[in-house]
Formats: sequence, C-alpha cells, structure tokens
Amino acid sequence: MIDGDHPGISISRQAQLLDISRSTVYYRPTVNPGNLALLRLIDEIYTEHPFYGARRIRHFLREAGYRVGRRRVRRLMRRLGLEAVYPKPNLSKPHPNHKIYPYLLRNVAIERPDHVWSSDITYVRLKQGWVYVVAVMDWYSRRVLAWETSTTLDSGFCLNALRKALQYGTPDIFNTDQGSQFTSTEFTGILKEHNIQISMDGRGRALDNIFTERLWRSLKYEEVYLREYASVPEARQAISNYFVFYNQRRPHMSLGYQTPEAVYNNLKQLTKIAA
Repeated sequence: MIDGDHPGISISRQAQLLDISRSTVYYRPTVNPGNLALLRLIDEIYTEHPFYGARRIRHFLREAGYRVGRRRVRRLMRRLGLEAVYPKPNLSKPHPNHKIYPYLLRNVAIERPDHVWSSDITYVRLKQGWVYVVAVMDWYSRRVLAWETSTTLDSGFCLNALRKALQYGTPDIFNTDQGSQFTSTEFTGILKEHNIQISMDGRGRALDNIFTERLWRSLKYEEVYLREYASVPEARQAISNYFVFYNQRRPHMSLGYQTPEAVYNNLKQLTKIAA
C-alpha cells in the first residue's frame, strides 16, 4: 500500500489490486493502554515458557514490577487465546457440527517434499492491537508455501492461503489442528477435491504440529519482538519480508544448512527426473 493520498490510485483501487478488503486498510485496533504492556509481556513469557499458566505468569509480571492479580492475567491470556499445556495460542476453536479427522502422522517418516503439508494460525502484535497470521508449510523442506494475514479469525484468509499453496503442488497428507477454520466444509472440500488425505492434531497434543510451532517461534523472536508495527499494512509487509528471508536466505541446521526453498525445489526437480 502507498501511504497517504496518491493522485492516480485511490485507496479503494489499491485494496482491489492487492485483493484485500478496504476495511482492513483502515483498521485501527484499540487496546486499553493499561493492558497493552501486560499483553506484550504475557506474549513473550508464554512464547518462552508455553507450559506456564496464569499463576506463574502473574509471578513473572510481579517480579517485573506489575501489581496484577491472577484473574486479570487469566482474562488477558484468554483474550490472546493462550492456554497452558498448549505450546501455542489456542486461536482455532472447534466447531461442534464439523467433522474431526484422525491424526495420520504418528510414526510416519517424512521422505520428500509434498509428502506432508500443515497449516496453523498465530497472532502478531501491533503497536495498539494485533493481527492473525496463517501459514502453509511443507514438512520435509520446512518451506513456507503460502501465508495470509487477517484482522479477524474467519476462515477466508485460511482458504486464500490454501489456494495459493496448491499452486506449488499437491501433498499426500495435509495436517491442521481441530479449529473451525480448518474443519469447515469449504476447507476440507478443497482438500478432498485434490485427493489429499486429511489429518488433524489430537486434542491437547501440541507436538502433533511441531514444525509450524517452531516456525512461529522463529517469526516472533527474529522479527516480531524486534519491531513495533504501527498498522496492519506495515505488519503485513514485514511478515511477508520475513517469510521470504526464511525461505530463501535463512539456512537450517536440520537441512544441512541449506535453505527451505533450495531443498524444496532441488528435490522436486530430482523427483521429476527420476519419474
């Protein structure tokens, strides 16, 4: 987006060209200033110690000089979707009428790109609020195939990320949590149309989607916690820049210090030659 007025392209037209809603451009989240510092500290404490509940986080906050009660901490954690035991924000809520699929990846060896993909949601804080991020990742190469941001937790941005990812190929198995965004008939319908097996994390089994958990941790420590985004467009651009860096320039020890994009592309090319 172009900041300020532009003589040739209106804000509405820019939003249309970028395929985003105009309301997203003008979105200005409001947060009680008294809670904002607490929300940020809770975010950082929880990312570092995901097994901490409200009692222990309250202890950390009091040591930092914040006189805050456990009920307030629990309320703020709930606002961020945080819950002890889960090593991630519990942003995806199950829908009582949606079908839940079994977890298919226990003891499965991931052997090649496009064998298993997964998707997950996290939140990214702004100067006065936050936005949500969804990513689709190839488990073998760790490549982030697609990502989207949203100011709400409806399923639309998850569907957009899935459609973008499918431009690269089709996985054998697609794994998500049991959130309503992923169990919706629209989301599972696209997977079925492409003959993709659907796998879902067990309730309370955070490590079932460990690779995207590690991705969120990297995103927060290497980008989000170093910035203070003033607006949704600024956050969206910074997140996009980070994922390009993550895919193309950031070497992974588990990949022999290669980048995710190099591993994904090289092995896919070898597979085509072998076929």
